[in-house]
Amino acid sequence: MAHRDLFPEISPYEIGELKLSDGHVMYWEQSGNPNGEPIVFLHGGPGAGTSSIHRRFFDPTHYRIILFDQRGAGKSTPIGSILSNTTQHLVADMERLREYFFIEKWFLFGGSWGSTLALAYAQSHVERCKGLILRGIFLCSPEEVEWFLTGMSHFFPKEWKKFVNEVSESERCDLLSAYKRRLDSSNPEINLPAAKAWAEYEASCSSLRGNEQSFSFLSKNDVILALARLEAHYLANNAFLEHGALIKNMDIIKHLPGIIIQGRYDMVCPPITADNLASLWPEAEYKIINDAGHSAFEPGTRDALIAATETMKQIR
Repeated sequence: MAHRDLFPEISPYEIGELKLSDGHVMYWEQSGNPNGEPIVFLHGGPGAGTSSIHRRFFDPTHYRIILFDQRGAGKSTPIGSILSNTTQHLVADMERLREYFFIEKWFLFGGSWGSTLALAYAQSHVERCKGLILRGIFLCSPEEVEWFLTGMSHFFPKEWKKFVNEVSESERCDLLSAYKRRLDSSNPEINLPAAKAWAEYEASCSSLRGNEQSFSFLSKNDVILALARLEAHYLANNAFLEHGALIKNMDIIKHLPGIIIQGRYDMVCPPITADNLASLWPEAEYKIINDAGHSAFEPGTRDALIAATETMKQIR
């Protein structure tokens, strides 16, 4: 069966900035139908930023497509800043953006870290959510963090050895701290090699058969550093969430329409997390993609995400 293509390329009809607290400035854009159903795209990482291709998961005749770069990411400034950068800040920023646009309720669309942020926002502002489309579920539990740092070595041993070899042998008992020290450095000779090693490791493990989109950001040093620094910052702090909070609070949002899409061979965010989430959200549609890893752009996952945005058209 042929897979669906992404919707055609479109340009934003409006681009702007929103001043946030503590010197942060958010980049945002709107495309599609100005009078359509509002849907907000939550990028991964944290720190990955948005791209023009992200507009293309949505029918532009139906949706008012909102993209924004989270604190420290993409075109938001200052890029790579971890100051005043927590999940609580990002949730508050989303609510500020919703109010700025005079939107009563919107749909949330997020994968990987974007799924974490979507759940955190929805559980804090359930009355503002019409439905959620989530992919590659990540809840930032200690088990998931440990899997990212060491577990993927069982499937990507060469890539993991390159990742580990970036730090001294004496530091390898605590890879996260070793990387965070380097990534938080202001010296490019220290932070950039660590950032490249981190980003290449993650990208190498992100798709079942490899795809160009996974590596598309690796040519931009500031983007690489922002991604690695912010990921290490959030992982080292349990995403600034109480242990198990997103699971414990599922009762708050379990009545909302939801679609969970998960690659069977997702090595970055293994399916067990999505399975646990789905068990607490019986009203949600849960779809395992048997020929996919972590990337949103693998054919089966891409197809399922577009189908999900089409399904959500029925929600009024």
